Amino acid sequence: MKRRTRYVALGAVAAAAVVAVGLSGGFPFPGNGDDANASGRGDGLPPATAAVVRTDLVLSKTVDGRIDFAQRRAVKAAVEGTVTVAASEGETVTRGQALYELNDKPVTLLYGPVPAFREMKTGDRGSDVLQLERNLRDLGYGTGLYVDTEYGKDTEAAVKRWQKHLNREPTGRVGRGDVVFQPDRVKVVSADAALADQVGPDGPVLTIASTEPVVRARLDQADGALTARGTKVEVALPSGKTVRGKVAGTVRPEEGGAEAESQEGITVEVVLDGGPRAASGEDAEAAASVTFVSEARKGVLAVPVEAVVALRGENGGYGLQIVRGATSTMVRVETGMTADGQIEVSGAELREGMKVGVAKP
Repeated sequence: MKRRTRYVALGAVAAAAVVAVGLSGGFPFPGNGDDANASGRGDGLPPATAAVVRTDLVLSKTVDGRIDFAQRRAVKAAVEGTVTVAASEGETVTRGQALYELNDKPVTLLYGPVPAFREMKTGDRGSDVLQLERNLRDLGYGTGLYVDTEYGKDTEAAVKRWQKHLNREPTGRVGRGDVVFQPDRVKVVSADAALADQVGPDGPVLTIASTEPVVRARLDQADGALTARGTKVEVALPSGKTVRGKVAGTVRPEEGGAEAESQEGITVEVVLDGGPRAASGEDAEAAASVTFVSEARKGVLAVPVEAVVALRGENGGYGLQIVRGATSTMVRVETGMTADGQIEVSGAELREGMKVGVAKP
């Protein structure tokens, strides 16, 4: 995946850069920074000034990403057969609908966390029976059905009613390969088996995903802090619309995809605010711009990085050359976060709108 990166140095790195500016003699300071309260005349003024501003500083990194759907996984055939109706790519399948047909019989999506691992029939007990009965009830076949973990005569009768509706032989049993259990409705990402394909047990038939849109992006290994679950993100979608989101976690690069070409980096999955409608109508083939926000400082005083000078002497620290008319004063300040060429500063004598010395542009 092609990346477009904008990264702002962390405070410690920026501070090192400030020291370099202060020691290089980029512009003259009264007393050469030895005294934080030294004053100067007109001939000691800096070549240029900048204003102390109150602003928001944000540490961020921007990379390219692409729209996708969360929790991709393969659906494999439970039994051998011939695909008589292939899965429809891009379709959303809900409870009671067929994902595909095998040997002219629908393979139906039902909801539940337990996979279909056996034939279910009268006398069986288990959590898979319980979730089957819940689905029969929710699909409208629950008349006289007692929902529990036992596959009783009432369950058999409900299954027969359901099978008749599907135009299947009303056996009262749910065979292996008749149903696929998933936690919720799914999006068909791809049909891995075409019409008339022969599939065997564990042969992939289709790939599904959650209906929740996500944006996938790849960060460098050094950006591990940005991959933490809950990290705030802003996404500029291909249409130009900007939406907010948060990091849901990391995922493995897809085999054979662009992300798999390089083993370096970390692929993250970003959940968009607004749910499925957030990316409705967007071009999934076009790149989205993903900005990860690792830290933000609201309403702080800031100056250009080059305005801060390292103070020499016993106490050290950092200072600003405050310019008032034809005189200037060196004021000691505390430095904070650096972003976009500005650095957070604070001090008892510092006020918004003050003029500070900088190197000539």
